[in-house]
Amino acid sequence: MTNDTAIQARRREIAAEHVLFKLIEYVEARQPGLLDFIEGSLDHLGDPARDETKDDEAVRAIARKMVAGARREGADRPKG
Repeated sequence: MTNDTAIQARRREIAAEHVLFKLIEYVEARQPGLLDFIEGSLDHLGDPARDETKDDEAVRAIARKMVAGARREGADRPKG
């Protein structure tokens, strides 16, 4: 991967995570239970790699951190 390609991929990942977090935050505030649903699905999440870099648990750990972060953000939001 070229340096420019890696930079663009990183930027896309940051932007996608931000949009996803805000979407989850929005839905969870209006329809509680989304984070529980996502958390319950993590056992089925895996790394699609077909080489020595494949690490399903690492992918799940990242997803768990994302869910925990979304829960913290939701807990920090003012109610009402």
